[in-house]
Amino acid sequence: MLNRHRLLAAAAALAALSVIAPASAQEPIKIGEMNSYKVFSAFLDPYKKGMELAVDEINAGGGVLGRKIEVVSRDDNGNPADAVRVGEELLTREKVAFLIGTFPSNVGLAVADFAKQKKTLFIAAEPLTDKIVWDSGNAYTFRLRTSTYMQVAMLIPDAVKLKKKRWAIVYPNYEYGTSATAAFKKLLKEKQPDVEFVAEQAPPLGKIDAGAVAQALADAKPDAIFSSLFGPDLAKFVREGSQRGLFKGVEVFDLLGGEPEYLDPLKEEAPDGWYVTGYPWSEIKTAEHKKFLDAYQAKFKDYPRLGSVVGYSTVMSAAAAIKKAGSLDQDKLVAAMSGLELGTPFGPISYRALDHQSTMGTFVGQLGMKDGKGYMKTWRFVDGKDALPTDDEVKKMRPAQ
Repeated sequence: MLNRHRLLAAAAALAALSVIAPASAQEPIKIGEMNSYKVFSAFLDPYKKGMELAVDEINAGGGVLGRKIEVVSRDDNGNPADAVRVGEELLTREKVAFLIGTFPSNVGLAVADFAKQKKTLFIAAEPLTDKIVWDSGNAYTFRLRTSTYMQVAMLIPDAVKLKKKRWAIVYPNYEYGTSATAAFKKLLKEKQPDVEFVAEQAPPLGKIDAGAVAQALADAKPDAIFSSLFGPDLAKFVREGSQRGLFKGVEVFDLLGGEPEYLDPLKEEAPDGWYVTGYPWSEIKTAEHKKFLDAYQAKFKDYPRLGSVVGYSTVMSAAAAIKKAGSLDQDKLVAAMSGLELGTPFGPISYRALDHQSTMGTFVGQLGMKDGKGYMKTWRFVDGKDALPTDDEVKKMRPAQ
């Protein structure tokens, strides 16, 4: 009889312990992440570090819903078909709660459509195409980064002030580049109806014949150039254009040229005076950015790139959505994302219920040269909510849900 009482008491004690088990003893919440790590390493290596920093901070603070979070990452090879395959693997094999990530616009659009089919939340971190929240928007997809339209809109006031009539355009020939070019033409024409677009070059991404492109633009004798090139394509274009005198007396606007990922590798070849969007990380003195910067440098012994901010803010968005939903139910997560507010290193943002676009802003200014390398010598922060089309325009573009 005594042994029986002891066994019952032990069973009761074990049951009580299971009820009050600490968060560390529970299974973590898995978040599925996919990105083009091998293809776009300059941006995505810092991005991954930003994610790691966010996971550390969240888990050190007790996790979410009493559980730690874990990001399960896969490489999508920059290929839409591979990304969909990886998404299926993350959902079925890894049992992730939902999906985040992607870099190139065509991949982001493919995963957005996959998320719609699977009725699974997808937080698109980096793809900039306007279609992902407007023309091809869906109930399950939300986007963090400022879109091509938004970044172009931030540059347009400077372009209009210059009153240049003859513009040449160069862009990578895939969804991001075509989206950026369409937005630039539309917005500049609205503000300056007499503008002329005298030349257009659309080299394949990563395969630019920079000499031929620069010469074709030079032959058109433009007053100004709009570029959405980035990475190695941008570096080759800067070098070949400089050698041919393309930029002398010509104003140049480059959509991503102030991001450290693409500016720093130019070193002493960085072009002076170009108008860009970017990230002057060493100059930002706000409390939220200083907190992020100090933590990032302490952990990685390196300075952050824009990808670092995007990775960090994406994971923070995911955690905030889970907390607000109070559940991993997809409908509740999607409802939580609509109008979700949170803090980022760039300040507070919200995910608009209207189109699922976040209001994250960015920095706009001109490049200069200091200590043998390029930097943003002038800059201002533009809130994302101030660079969006009107609600009526969005409603016309976005399909009914």
